[in-house]
Amino acid sequence: MRIANHDGRLVLIDDGKYLDVAKASGGRFSSDIALMYDRWDEFRAWSEAQSFADAADIDEAKLGAPSPKPAQIFGIGTNYRGYIETVGWPTPEVPLVFTKYQSSITGPGTVVELSGPSVDWEVELVVVIGRSARRVSADDAWNHVAGLTVGQDLSDRDAQQRPKTFPQFSLGKSFPGYAPIGPYLVTPDEFYDPDRIELGCSLNGREVQRSTTADLIFSVPDLIEYLSGMLTLLPGDLIFTGTPAGVGSIMEPPRFLTAGDVVTSWVTGIGRMTHSFVSEPVISA
Repeated sequence: MRIANHDGRLVLIDDGKYLDVAKASGGRFSSDIALMYDRWDEFRAWSEAQSFADAADIDEAKLGAPSPKPAQIFGIGTNYRGYIETVGWPTPEVPLVFTKYQSSITGPGTVVELSGPSVDWEVELVVVIGRSARRVSADDAWNHVAGLTVGQDLSDRDAQQRPKTFPQFSLGKSFPGYAPIGPYLVTPDEFYDPDRIELGCSLNGREVQRSTTADLIFSVPDLIEYLSGMLTLLPGDLIFTGTPAGVGSIMEPPRFLTAGDVVTSWVTGIGRMTHSFVSEPVISA
């Protein structure tokens, strides 16, 4: 199953067509996609019986974040083997966890204001939780996932490393627009192997990142087991699972985002996002 936030409304997607859930369900489900996750099992069962005979064409310019109001957002650092091999860091013994804040979420095709001269890109597979999870084993973890989407963990490296003696990642990764997700949420059963999914990123048309989630040090089930052992994961929560090698801060010389740059992020089986960057404030209509 594939769903989206289309023009602010929850929709089912099939072959480039969309079905408005609130209208098709006669009001049984809200048009607000954020309210659907608390009823994930009920919604999933309902969706399987729907016809797309009266579906309309999707307008990708109207797609928003597929989980725009998560109670919790988790980020995982240094979680690709290729990344730590590139920088020469030791393999972490447990996941490196930080948070991003809800106000940083944006959709898959927005303009993002740069917070400074050291903003970096990080393409990521993002997990959206569908069932509350507390002390869940890795073997059962996929049963608590609503779906997967594309993400960018945009990061102001100067702010992230401030102060240098005790770096605090969360604020440097939570400026407005620094958590783009989209364009669709795709359920795990749609993937031939949900533990081996290809992802990548290009800067101004030049590929800078490409890998597969088989290179994750801590897999999606590992992360859910670890996090749910510490706290309760809630429906709609996001887990940014980490980024592969190819970020700008480890290039020689380093390359950071500047006004006019365009970043395209993609995950096979889900889709792609494209974001442009400006140095001046973004004025909302």
